[in-house]
Amino acid sequence: MTQQTPPPVVELTGVTVEFPPVKALDGVDLHLRPGEIHALMGENGAGKSTLIKALTGVHTPTEGTVVVDGVERRFSGPADARAHGVSTVYQEVNLCENLTVAENIMLGAEPRVLGGLHWRAMRRQAATHLRRMGLDIDPASSLGSHSLAVQQLVAICRATVGDCKVLILDEPTSSLDTDEVEHLFTVMRSLRDDGVAILFVSHFLDQVYEVSDRMTVLRNGRLVGEYVTADLPAAELVQHMIGRSMDVLEAAEEVAERTERPAGATPLLQVLGLGRKGSIQPFDLDLYEGEVVGLAGLLGSGRTELARLLTGADRADTGQARVAGRPTRLRNPRTAMGHGIAYTSEDRKGEGVVDGLTVRENIVLALQAERGWMRPLPRRQVDEIVARYIEQLGIRPADPEALLRNLSGGNQQKVLLARWLATAPRLLVLDEPTRGIDVGAKAEIQKLVADLAAGGMSVVFISAELEEVLRLSHRIAVLRDRRKVAEIDGEGASTAQVVDLIAGGGAA
Repeated sequence: MTQQTPPPVVELTGVTVEFPPVKALDGVDLHLRPGEIHALMGENGAGKSTLIKALTGVHTPTEGTVVVDGVERRFSGPADARAHGVSTVYQEVNLCENLTVAENIMLGAEPRVLGGLHWRAMRRQAATHLRRMGLDIDPASSLGSHSLAVQQLVAICRATVGDCKVLILDEPTSSLDTDEVEHLFTVMRSLRDDGVAILFVSHFLDQVYEVSDRMTVLRNGRLVGEYVTADLPAAELVQHMIGRSMDVLEAAEEVAERTERPAGATPLLQVLGLGRKGSIQPFDLDLYEGEVVGLAGLLGSGRTELARLLTGADRADTGQARVAGRPTRLRNPRTAMGHGIAYTSEDRKGEGVVDGLTVRENIVLALQAERGWMRPLPRRQVDEIVARYIEQLGIRPADPEALLRNLSGGNQQKVLLARWLATAPRLLVLDEPTRGIDVGAKAEIQKLVADLAAGGMSVVFISAELEEVLRLSHRIAVLRDRRKVAEIDGEGASTAQVVDLIAGGGAA
């Protein structure tokens, strides 16, 4: 960054967006300057997504102005915004896997000849954009044949076709490993050096401090402030985001209280040699009431596959299961629910929430399914259940009739947790319950997991963040190459010890 700050290419002033009776944004300002990476920070529900949508024409501000390149704009939608140099790449890659890489990159800007597509020119132009991203892949290859990380970079390629003045990256690193993140950051810095203004949304504080020049912080739909990243310590940033001190995070540091298991206790769920061909090799695991068992391993190690066998989402073809000492066949999720076993999938959107339904309808969905659709739950009972979990989990907005799609990712996750907690499960299997949510909501969910275990529930906890698994777990099962290779006591376990087991250097 130079000492002389260039004028903003995008300037939002006093922007307000309302979804009566809720004000999603209340008089927010934002300044994006060319040649700068600007982080947009805030808890889930702070208004980050709404601000992006107000800028790109998805939502029309009820008050305030949006100025791009010195001209006040009211974009009719993302396509209109892109035509004026403002492009967005969302967390879920919005491309066509059945088309080629070149077709995806040049979609809407295809070179033509004699009224038809000029395929050779399309591939040539796409190759130029790919080289800019540092990608050495065949433009004629199918997009679906490439990893999610490559698809993410292809999406950025597509966003920068034409005169891209502003690039908005909404949680672009949530599904990338360390090397892929570094590659993305190299691309971002290159685009910044070319004069592009980049708006970077991320919940990973380390990444924000590594790559951003300036940041804007929102809380509860209002502007907290704009800061130079290097001048704002992380502790102060967190305090600005959550509106309270670091106490909420420090309280989650040691949430897993160590209690002695009664001698001779019977496991709530015991599996022996449970496995599924092509999915995960046979494993043994005992799950006790009042314990959190963490699953640690790299992406693809078999964590999710193990969870799906425990909950009947996939059917095992080897081994046996016992619930409270009695032989049980976990044929499907309904059978598992009948035994008090609930499962929240890592695919929150695809297998969890129903975004076209209200908060109320999502929370009572599992209870109503258990009861049967011909016997509706009494309205008074529904109201009591929904009100209790909205308050207990701090779901925002606290409106049972709000459409789920209008809630932030963290609040959607809380609604999903509420749905299964309402069924009073004995065993709760949580697959990546804190992925893609902010630091405050993450601490709240960690505290909730600890409280559930303290109340006697058995919890299986899966997270790609090893520190989170260590913090919460009484015991840790380590997986590698779709095998359970070790099981260790969570008390006193270190990151180095678990990493050693994952890498294959420890005793199996």
